[in-house]
Amino acid sequence: MKCAEAGNMSNRRFSHLLRGVGLLWLWQAVFVVGTGSKLWEVPTGPFTSSSNLSESLQWEPHCHYGHLQDKVRITADIPPRLDGTWVSTRCEVRPGPEFLTRSYTFHPSRHFQALQHYYTGSNCEDPTYSLMIRGKIRLRQASWITRGGTEAEHHLSKVGIVVHSLAAKQRLASRLPSTCVGLSLGQAVPGKLYELYNTRAGRGCLAALGFSMMEMGLVRVETQHHNHGGKVQELFLGDIHTDWTQRTQYRPTGYQQPLQNAMHHIHPCPVCALVYRSSDQRPPVLYRSPAAPLSLAGRWVSQRCETRPTILFLTRDFTFDSDQHAWEGVYRHFSDSACSQPTFILRASGHYAQGNPSVKLSGASEFVFKVTQVRVTAMDKPTAKLLNSTRQGKCGRAGGWEVGVEQDLTPTDGCTVLGIKLPHKEYELLKTELDHRKHPLLFIGERPTDGSSPDRLMRRPTSFQAPMTLCSGGATQPSHSGFNRKQVQLAASGTERLAQLFFLVFGSALSGWLCVY
Repeated sequence: MKCAEAGNMSNRRFSHLLRGVGLLWLWQAVFVVGTGSKLWEVPTGPFTSSSNLSESLQWEPHCHYGHLQDKVRITADIPPRLDGTWVSTRCEVRPGPEFLTRSYTFHPSRHFQALQHYYTGSNCEDPTYSLMIRGKIRLRQASWITRGGTEAEHHLSKVGIVVHSLAAKQRLASRLPSTCVGLSLGQAVPGKLYELYNTRAGRGCLAALGFSMMEMGLVRVETQHHNHGGKVQELFLGDIHTDWTQRTQYRPTGYQQPLQNAMHHIHPCPVCALVYRSSDQRPPVLYRSPAAPLSLAGRWVSQRCETRPTILFLTRDFTFDSDQHAWEGVYRHFSDSACSQPTFILRASGHYAQGNPSVKLSGASEFVFKVTQVRVTAMDKPTAKLLNSTRQGKCGRAGGWEVGVEQDLTPTDGCTVLGIKLPHKEYELLKTELDHRKHPLLFIGERPTDGSSPDRLMRRPTSFQAPMTLCSGGATQPSHSGFNRKQVQLAASGTERLAQLFFLVFGSALSGWLCVY
C-alpha cells in the first residue's frame, strides 16, 4: 500500500543523500535564501528564553466521534519544556519486534533518568528485563531537517540492567557477553541491578544489546488545549530505525509514538499510572486489553498531523469495503509540522487480501495490498511546475497540471518523476485495538526508514505507524472505478518562495514524500 510511498528508489536515494554533509548544508542554504535570513543568524548554541517560538493548530479531524465535537488547540513551544516525568500510554512495539514501556524523567539541571521495561509479547504482560539509564541532555537548535522539532545531544553516565526471570536470563546470555554484568551471566540474580555501562567503560555491552538513546537527538513537545479547560502534554522523541543494524548510528528525522506527561495525560489511562509507579525492580505488568476483532470496514483517519522520516508531514484518510476487498487511501501532504500548508494530495486505491495471524505480533494479521490506481492533486505552484516538466506519457497529462486539479496517473502506469509505478503490491501487517474510551483504532505497518518497499515477504513490517481512528457513520463504500471524487479546494502555502527553491534543489526527491500509508 505504498505505491506510492512514493517511489522506493528515489526515496532511498534521497534518504542516503540526506545523510551526507554536503546536501545537509545545501538544504540549510535553501532555507536561508528562502526566508531571507543569514546563515549565521540560525541558532547554533543552547536556547535562551528570548528564543522561544510557538506554533499553533486548530486540529479538526475530517470526521470524529460525537463526543469530540469540540475543537482541540495544539501548541508546540520551541525550545520544548522537558521538566517532569513522561510515560507510555500503551505497550509499545518497536521494529524487530521489541515490546516495551518507558518512563523518562527530566530535571531542570538537564539530568535525566530513563526507565525502559522490555517484555516477551505485545501485551507487555511478561517482563524480561529493565534498563535504568542516567545522563544529561542539551537542547541545541531548531531542526534543519524536521520542521517543528528541536535537535539535542545527550551524554550517558550510567546504564544498569535488572533481569526479571531465569528464562529472561537465559535469553540474554545468547546476546550479552558474560562480562557485561561484572560476573558470569549465568550467576546473575533476577531482581538485582547490574551495571552495563559507565563513563569509564566502553559501549560494547550496549551495542550487544542493540541499545541506543539516539531517540533523544530529536525532541518535540505538544500541548493539547481542550475547550473544557483540561490539557494533555505529549513528548515526541526521535524514531527508531527499522533496520536493527542501523539503529545505534541512526540520527532520527521522524518521531516515535509520544510519551505523555504524568501530570497532564489522557483520562482514564490505567497504563500511565502503572508505568509511573514502576521501578527497575518492579516493572509494570499491563492488563490484557479487550480483544478487538479485526474489521476494516469503514473510514479511518489520522488522529493528528503525522511526521515521517525525511521531511514528511501528512494526514491519512482510509476507506475499506470489506465486501469487495477494496480500499482507498487519501494522503494529504504538507510542508509544515502543523499540517497547515498543503503541497499535494495523493489518492491511491486497489484491492487487498487478508492472510494468516502474525506469528510475531499477537493480535495482528498479515495482509497483501495491491495498488491499481493513483490520482494526484498539486496544491501549490512549485509542485505543479515540477509535474509539468515531465515527458509525455511519463506522468499523467504532460503540461496539463494545474493547482487544485486532480490527475489520474493510471493511464501512464504511474509517474517517473514521483517514483510511482502501477500496479504495485506490498506485504503488510494490520491490527485493531480499543482506545481508553473503547473506540476502535487501526494500526498499519511502519514504513521502512530507508524508503525501501515491503514488496517481499521478508520485508513485512514488524512494528506500526501511529494509530488511525474509526469515523462514526460506518463505511463509505468505494465504487469499482474508484471512489467518489470531490472538488479540491485550494489552500495556498504562503511560503511559495521557499517551496520553489526546495523543488529546484531536490527535484525528483519529491518522490520520497509520497508516503502511501
